[in-house]
Amino acid sequence: MMPAPLSAGDAPALAALHAAAFPPAEAWGADAISLMLGLEGAYGFGLDGQGFILARAVAGEAEILTLAVAPEARRRGVAGALLRAAMMEAQYRDALVMFLEVSADNTAARGLYSHAGFAQVGLRRRYYADGSDALVLSRPLSAA
Repeated sequence: MMPAPLSAGDAPALAALHAAAFPPAEAWGADAISLMLGLEGAYGFGLDGQGFILARAVAGEAEILTLAVAPEARRRGVAGALLRAAMMEAQYRDALVMFLEVSADNTAARGLYSHAGFAQVGLRRRYYADGSDALVLSRPLSAA
């Protein structure tokens, strides 16, 4: 499984995938995805319409902006492959640590990140549209 780099031109297809992967209140449209890919240090990887990850690396730190996997592609290693690609790219861009937020209610995603070595470093109360808390996770990238 080799994720491919993404560009702003991929935004419409990515928006459809994001809408399939997230509740309507949390889905990002093509404009939002294009904007994210245009941020300083932003990059993304996709995997054959099954999933994608957007991240950015600036000033020694990296952040996962979103990770979306189509429901029919879940539990097949897609998220892990995308996460590994994002961590490797962040290291290439000289980031020393990676951060992300994940819903406290998202057991599957929390398992993925825990398995990848992420640990909780913060909490954002009522962060998501459904009122759930966000766990702020991080991991050093030297051992990615």
